[in-house]
Amino acid sequence: MTSTASKKAGAALVGFLVGGAAGFVLTETIAIFFHFVLDTTLDVEGDAALLALFAGLPLVGAVVGAVVGARVAGRGGTGR
Repeated sequence: MTSTASKKAGAALVGFLVGGAAGFVLTETIAIFFHFVLDTTLDVEGDAALLALFAGLPLVGAVVGAVVGARVAGRGGTGR
């Protein structure tokens, strides 16, 4: 039987990876929307705020995913 801390750590790791991937997909979706729908290409080299958004969104998603994963694992139940 695994300990609660081990379950939380594993769930936090999975949440971190899934949240980071979701943040990356969201940034790519935003770029695709601007390119194909609004017919403008986002240039991160010319705008520091846009660069911070595109670099920070996957990081924020990863941290939120880790927190959610640890909290869900900390409940102790499987949800069934």
